[in-house]
Amino acid sequence: MAEDSFARATAAITRLICEYAERIDSGNLEGVADLLEDAGFGEGTGGLLHGRDDILAVYKKTVRIYDDGTPRTKHLVSNITIHVDDEFTTATARSYWTVLQAVPGSPPVVILSGRYADRFVNWDSKWRFSERRITTDLFGDTSGHMLPGGPSLEPR
Repeated sequence: MAEDSFARATAAITRLICEYAERIDSGNLEGVADLLEDAGFGEGTGGLLHGRDDILAVYKKTVRIYDDGTPRTKHLVSNITIHVDDEFTTATARSYWTVLQAVPGSPPVVILSGRYADRFVNWDSKWRFSERRITTDLFGDTSGHMLPGGPSLEPR
């Protein structure tokens, strides 16, 4: 029974992690904010934003959306490690991410890479993000991805 519950929990959490990548790559910033609406959200070890509207505002100030309605990116998520508590009520996950981008007239290139540190809660039998921290480790040319004047991903 516990193995079955663990398998269901890790599958649901993996789907959430992948859903974030799909939503941002499709340009669905509203959907990203919906996914994180119950979560604290921020960079590395800094402060956290809370609330759908504040999270959406950051994405709208940060992510360049092209004429096709997307940021022309692919978020590749790997090395997903999930720990679920014994009661199956909370979980943590770590993963790596790499962002490829192909702007008009250029081939796909790696523009960013880093780590997610996530927390989840099982609320009403549904897993949800309770915290997402993003750490960027490697930086390429983000000029085609980040809007000028938006929040910086660069380490302080």
